[in-house]
Amino acid sequence: MLNELIEKRKKILAESEQHKNRRNELNAEASKFARERNTLNNQTREFVEEAQKNKELRDHYNNEVQSLKDERNKINEEANSYFDEIESFKKEHGGLRTRGIKELQKQIEHLEFRQQTEVISTDKERELIEKIKQMKDSMREQEAELEQNKEIKTKITQARDYRKQASDLHAKVTEMAELAQKHHDLMVESYRNADKSREEADVSHKNFVEAQEAADAEHKYFIACQKELRDYDKVISGLRKKTKKTKVTKEQKAVRKEAENLFKMFRAGEKLTTDDILLLQRSKLI
Repeated sequence: MLNELIEKRKKILAESEQHKNRRNELNAEASKFARERNTLNNQTREFVEEAQKNKELRDHYNNEVQSLKDERNKINEEANSYFDEIESFKKEHGGLRTRGIKELQKQIEHLEFRQQTEVISTDKERELIEKIKQMKDSMREQEAELEQNKEIKTKITQARDYRKQASDLHAKVTEMAELAQKHHDLMVESYRNADKSREEADVSHKNFVEAQEAADAEHKYFIACQKELRDYDKVISGLRKKTKKTKVTKEQKAVRKEAENLFKMFRAGEKLTTDDILLLQRSKLI
């Protein structure tokens, strides 16, 4: 029975080691997933912070765009009021049958914008440039004719100055709008990156939880095995003590029996050896 218990204990001990090693492996995996999750969460925070910075810059430039547009529109209104006065002068004096300067100016600006922004063939671009040139020549001719009147000349000069200011402001509007768009795109990209790293962090956290739960289960099995080993140790130890005690008792009985035989020989007057006498003394028979 004792040998059977010892063999069973060996199996439980091997099982305990397996659970301990698997627990340690799973704990190491859980730690790795936790580090990955924490790194990804930090990246997510950085992307969100970057997105917020770009959002603030986008809003700032959009506000600049609106402010510049308001200023540009106000200056354009001033220029238009002068052009309206010039047109009124033309109507009053007849003979000036060409298109209005204000209308020509608007068309020129529209065509120049097309030339700068649209993708067109070389031939089409040449036609566009020629058309713009013709309109500018026509406008200069009208202005030259009108400038013969000093009052109108002053108004034309003032209108041109306002148009120049409005054009400069429009260039700033375009610049600010491009910056606003740039930071909007960067903001969107940062939010996309944040979403991606957040999703990856969620996966790492799920893996961490699964590995940790599995490690906890292996640890419970390990603890159960350790308890079972302690139970086996108690039983085996008790059996060994009992076996040892039984063996000692048998030996003592054998010695006592031998000593009693020697004592009978001693009483009968038979000759005993020194060892025989010592045995009798240990047995307290003499």
